[in-house]
Amino acid sequence: MTTALIIGGGIAGTVTAMALHKAGIDAVVHEAYPENAMDTGAFLVVAANGLEALRTIDAHQPVLDQSFAAGHVDFISDTGKRLGRKPMSGSQNGGIGSRTIRRATLVRALREEAVRRGVRIEYGKRLLAAHTSPDGTVVGSFADGGRAVADVLIGADGIHSLIRRTIDAASPRPRYTGQQTVCGYARDVPVAPDPDTYTMIFGKQAFFGCTTAPDGEIWWFTNAPAPELSPAELAAVTPAQWRERLTGLFAEDRTAAAGIIGATGEDIIATGAYDLVSTPTWSSDGMVIVGDAAHACAPNAAQGASLAIEDGVVLARCLRDLRRPRAAFAAYEGLRRERVEKVARSSAGMARRTAPGPVKRALRDATLPRRLDRAGQAAPDTDWLTGYRIDWDEPVDGRTAVHDRR
Repeated sequence: MTTALIIGGGIAGTVTAMALHKAGIDAVVHEAYPENAMDTGAFLVVAANGLEALRTIDAHQPVLDQSFAAGHVDFISDTGKRLGRKPMSGSQNGGIGSRTIRRATLVRALREEAVRRGVRIEYGKRLLAAHTSPDGTVVGSFADGGRAVADVLIGADGIHSLIRRTIDAASPRPRYTGQQTVCGYARDVPVAPDPDTYTMIFGKQAFFGCTTAPDGEIWWFTNAPAPELSPAELAAVTPAQWRERLTGLFAEDRTAAAGIIGATGEDIIATGAYDLVSTPTWSSDGMVIVGDAAHACAPNAAQGASLAIEDGVVLARCLRDLRRPRAAFAAYEGLRRERVEKVARSSAGMARRTAPGPVKRALRDATLPRRLDRAGQAAPDTDWLTGYRIDWDEPVDGRTAVHDRR
């Protein structure tokens, strides 16, 4: 097995291509959109586990160069009471730690590094269909009339994946979590969060988080219960309307959230939050899915990008050591399924607790400080979520799913 066709040039697809390149497997990425057609508004956290996965293929430095540190999280109640502080696991034991970066910047940095290594990325290649030929190769057909043939096809085409449906027509649809995520950027705020820190506010009606970029700009987001809207309906809401809606959600709270939102200009972007907790079938004879195509988390755990990065590296290891696709795909799924489904369930639980009632708020405010204190005393590398590490040099033998250190 020497060639791979990757559908999707986002985080999962680009990292998978670089990892395969390191494994000695030629991969070509086919991205549906033009090269410059990227979301410019949203930002995300690449957690310690995601950055350490990038480090296994020597691809972490471009991300570090274009991001800033996220060292701690401060938790605040709707009354303004500080409930406690928790370290972002990874940096306290000499690791890289977590970083904040715009999604478009992350994708661009990964693509540039992939191209520098010799990976080919083709743009404007929207997949129409894929099938496995009698000789075992996989063929992709594109809207521009082109075709591509490879030994395996890797679907990194996101939460609405065509490859997932091609592998299993009965695969589950993404689930709307009942909340919208809105990101914005503000300046000239009277009280800015500490650098290297995320301030997380449990509002009465919604959740708010923010951090300060090196240039002093405040990067913020909200997770708020809301009815499902189409992308077109979300895009039709103006920045002024978002400011009015969101400041209203935090107006009764004694926190900085409403003031930060009110100080925001036109740079506001909103998305509906969806998840895909479990996909029964990840692969067929010549096709497999990675990242959001296989599992998608609600944004609350801030792990979507990091899990996608992990997927690409682990899959490349499996294809490197188990050259028969069916065996490699089975090993990959064995190494990944339990972990990613646990993260997705955890994030879904956080989404359901976005705006609890007064009794649950009081219980949370009473118990959270003790839980945070215990969490702060634990060794960072024992955390199941961000302490996950991949050993690139350890062979995958296909008989066990316990190769990676947790």
